[in-house]
Amino acid sequence: MLRKLNIGSGSDIRPGWVNLDNIDRPGVDVVHDIEDLPLPFKENSFDVIMCRDILEHVDYVPVLKDLYRILSPGGKLHVRVPHYTSRNNYTDPTHKRRFSVSTFDYFSKGTYIWERRRGEFYFDFAFSRLENLRLNFDKSSSRVLFYNRLIEWIFNLTPRQRVFYEMTGLSWMFPAADITVTLVK
Repeated sequence: MLRKLNIGSGSDIRPGWVNLDNIDRPGVDVVHDIEDLPLPFKENSFDVIMCRDILEHVDYVPVLKDLYRILSPGGKLHVRVPHYTSRNNYTDPTHKRRFSVSTFDYFSKGTYIWERRRGEFYFDFAFSRLENLRLNFDKSSSRVLFYNRLIEWIFNLTPRQRVFYEMTGLSWMFPAADITVTLVK
């Protein structure tokens, strides 16, 4: 059976998971501030970690390092963060960080950043690979529903197209909502 951790669970309480949040509420198994490191778990404690809408609120490099520590070898860290063009970055006063499609390349082997630095890394930890990196666009408004579905499909066809999207003015013309990525230990 997989050992699963839901970081910053809030009201997204997941049965069968260890739900961690900094507020004591029904369903939260561990009350702990994610920036109070190390997290209260042993090394290699979890096979799957969910970290949705958390990293933009914290100094995320030490947090990622500690999540790496508690993730078992081959384990997966599922992350969702707002894209740097997301309007939520500017409306939510608690957001401290912004993310690009290339941000997580700095934390993973086999990426463009890894190859360019010839394996010399910025940090003393590195995930073995990235999986399923996607740009996601807001589809809740009927006015942008059609366009955003098409744009999301086009810019997620290849990693190159995601970089092209950011390197041109397209990212500001068609702002993304968030980025999802899986980091594998």
